[in-house]
Amino acid sequence: MTSHETRPQSQTAAAETAAAAATPAKRNPKREAAVKAGFILALALCATPYVSAPIALVGGFLFTLFFGHPFAKLNHKATNILLKASVVGLGFGMNVHSALQVGREGLGLTIGSITLVLTLGYFVGGWLKMPRKSSHLVASGTAICGGSAIAAVAPAVNASEKEMSVSLGVVFLLNAIALVLFPFVGHLLGLSQHQFGLWSAIAIHDTSSVVGAASAYGDEALQVATTVKLARALWIIPVSLLSAILFRSKGKKISIPWFIFYFILAMLANSYIPFVSTFGPAVTSISKTALVVTLFLIGAGLSVEKIRSVGWKPLILGIILWVVVSVLSLLVIVNS
Repeated sequence: MTSHETRPQSQTAAAETAAAAATPAKRNPKREAAVKAGFILALALCATPYVSAPIALVGGFLFTLFFGHPFAKLNHKATNILLKASVVGLGFGMNVHSALQVGREGLGLTIGSITLVLTLGYFVGGWLKMPRKSSHLVASGTAICGGSAIAAVAPAVNASEKEMSVSLGVVFLLNAIALVLFPFVGHLLGLSQHQFGLWSAIAIHDTSSVVGAASAYGDEALQVATTVKLARALWIIPVSLLSAILFRSKGKKISIPWFIFYFILAMLANSYIPFVSTFGPAVTSISKTALVVTLFLIGAGLSVEKIRSVGWKPLILGIILWVVVSVLSLLVIVNS
């Protein structure tokens, strides 16, 4: 065989190899069906009393890590709806007079922690030579209520999609750690239900992780944590307005967490409308179950790729702010 005959054959083989490499892998319908069935089964298992909030979160992450997420496009929307509905449902198990007392007690801690974290975020972010908007987003998420605060503040400061996603990655990662770590530390230090509820509401970022950690600790902790946390979340509004002024962002839309007001209405109904108390406990029980399912979905949405995309500077800032607010608030609570 001559050399000019060999060359076309080798080129053809190379072209076929390249085409095969460029062709996406064939779908495996049986595997996809099995993964979907397994995901739905895991969700159903989270709705039973055998799975706690921390286990649900870790379980969701591990499922996606090993099998992928079969409903990735629906995950964020489902998580958002379930979380808000769960929090509102918890209002049917609370009394407005007790909530006001707890809210007044946590007000000083809330104002102090928000002021401290935002100020510290500015200086530590400068020390790390981080972009000012990125450090402000991480600090806002740590100071108020995690992802909700970042989503509200980001348009007010004209943050880019990358700055927003990195900040959310930091908060979600630390949330996952807090949900598992806080109940362990609380039991180790012998914190009362009231003390732990107050501490988790001040020191954990997202509402989902606050409520998840508190529910794993006890019913009283859950009531205290939910009340103080939602009162803390209302600070999204003034902080977003202040951020728009500081970053000279005029006419930017501010996202208001309206579901908090529905929670207040549910609490008022449970306190003042007699017949509501007949179904209130059932709604509260369903809401607690829905919260565990929500945490499984949150864990399923926390991929390794998201963790890797965070970068070390935002992560260091997030850890410093989180440790400072956790330790200082714990010292205040224990010694008060």
